[in-house]
Amino acid sequence: MWQRIQTLYLAIGLALLAIMFFHVENTWWLILLGVAAFMQVVALAAYKHRIFQMRTAVIAGLMLVGLQIWMAVVYFGTEDKSVYNITTVFPIVAAILDFLAARNILSDEILVQSSSRLRSNRKKH
Repeated sequence: MWQRIQTLYLAIGLALLAIMFFHVENTWWLILLGVAAFMQVVALAAYKHRIFQMRTAVIAGLMLVGLQIWMAVVYFGTEDKSVYNITTVFPIVAAILDFLAARNILSDEILVQSSSRLRSNRKKH
């Protein structure tokens, strides 16, 4: 499980979300962050089911992009900018890591499918 690069991407993204969890004060952002973190954990645990893992990572990434857009709208719409710090960019970084993980999961799935085709063709001859 840990030898695959996508697992490392998902784990780093989860760590960023865990750090951010302690710095967010908005209740709705906390709920969305918690759901995205839960989906990260599910994606980490579903390493034997690559398609499900890829879909879960993409959905978590899309949720994090939405959270980042929401945070940006609030940031540019308010006068008090002292509330925001470096952790406000963690959702977009975690989303990028999710999409990188999904791309690597897809390449693993393509590799497994091609090797399965080769094995099935070899058995027929």
